[in-house]
Amino acid sequence: MKTILVAGGAGFLGSHLCEHLLGRGNAVICIDNLQTGTRANIEHLAAHDRFRFIEHDVIKPLSLRGPLDEIYNLACPASPVHYQSNPRHTLMTNVLGVNNLVELARPKRARMLQASTSEVYGDPLNDEQSEID
Repeated sequence: MKTILVAGGAGFLGSHLCEHLLGRGNAVICIDNLQTGTRANIEHLAAHDRFRFIEHDVIKPLSLRGPLDEIYNLACPASPVHYQSNPRHTLMTNVLGVNNLVELARPKRARMLQASTSEVYGDPLNDEQSEID
C-alpha cells in the first residue's frame, strides 16, 4: 500500500483519481482549497478508512507526518473563466504551489507528477492540437 497525496483532489479529475487510487488499495490524502473543486465530488470517499481530506491551498507550505510515496498535482483552475478571474492566485498556484509540493516530496523521497491542461496547446477552438508546433 502506498500513501499518495492528490493536490486538487476535490476537482473533477482529482476526485476520480482519488477514487481510482483507493480502489487500488492505496491510502489517499486529498488536498484542495475548494476554489473550483467541491466537497460533493469527494463526499462518497469521506467514510473510507484510507481517505483523508485536508482543506488547504498549495500556495502555503504543507507539513505531513508519516510516509508519502507519490504526489499528483492537479491543483489549479483549468477553465479560462476560473484561472483568469484571479490571475495572481493562478500564478502563485503554479509557482509557489509546485515549489511547496516539491519541498514536501523531497525529504520523503516521494515521486511527483505535475499535471497540466489542454490550454498549453493553444487555441481550444481548434480540435487538432499539435505537440510539435
